[in-house]
Amino acid sequence: QVQLVESGGGLVQAGGSLRLSCTASGRTASTYAMGWFRQAPGRERELVATRPWIGDTYYGDFVKGRFTISISRDAAKNTVYLQMNRLNPVDTAVYYCAVATSRRESYYHEESYDYWGQGTQVSVSS
Repeated sequence: QVQLVESGGGLVQAGGSLRLSCTASGRTASTYAMGWFRQAPGRERELVATRPWIGDTYYGDFVKGRFTISISRDAAKNTVYLQMNRLNPVDTAVYYCAVATSRRESYYHEESYDYWGQGTQVSVSS
């Protein structure tokens, strides 16, 4: 089992920045990728960014260079960060971190992930 704890959401004005964190503990040795997804009201969950242990980092098209995903690893836990800059109201959503513990052809889809954080609300005011 892997436990995920997210933090860092909140309310920010358009043009501002937020940094999300998600710490994974437990059976993290079998991690293949960590990623961030988001879900806005009335919309499907979509990929924000994924960072596989092997392979390239990938961002959703809407990111357009504004967000950066990074990973910190030690023997006991893995932490994934999402630095979000130049936020705008359309970025308002619940943001979820996710961990994949199986080898996949890609990590672009939520079906590739096995564990999910509780979600953190990001709200951007105009």
